[in-house]
Amino acid sequence: MAASGIAVGLNKGHIVTRRVLKAKPSNKIGAASKRATFVRSIVREVSGYAPYERRVMELIKNSRDKRAKKLCKAKLGSFVRAKKKIDELSGVIAQARRH
Repeated sequence: MAASGIAVGLNKGHIVTRRVLKAKPSNKIGAASKRATFVRSIVREVSGYAPYERRVMELIKNSRDKRAKKLCKAKLGSFVRAKKKIDELSGVIAQARRH
């Protein structure tokens, strides 16, 4: 909500223009570089998938998504990580079907 210039109410306060700040280097933390992405893809190609990942892929193929998410959560520790892993493995399955 923008300030109205009035001293009372929901939008109370002096009207000011927002400063445009340049991006901080700390905002880049966690973003994968091209090199890191490439190295991870090579490692994945050489080593393959972990046993739990293969099991999760089977569960997804058999449309048992809830069971797959539960297994992933147990192995990875958080539901957000589990959802991310499910999305990644679903993409792998979809790509395998296209080929």
